[in-house]
Amino acid sequence: MLVELADGKCRSCGSQLEITAADDATMDVECTKCGDGYTVEPNAFNDGGIKYWPEAIVEFGEDW
Repeated sequence: MLVELADGKCRSCGSQLEITAADDATMDVECTKCGDGYTVEPNAFNDGGIKYWPEAIVEFGEDW
């Protein structure tokens, strides 16, 4: 799942991020250009945790 550039971008190069994993407390992101990856909190993209995290949980999360 791609993060809109207006919401967040790579810390290293400023390119687009892709969410690659999620759990009940974090999301893993990876840059589509430089490959830098890191873990962020559900509200990392200033959406109150209501846009990206729920979609990521549906796509990548484990059944609870």
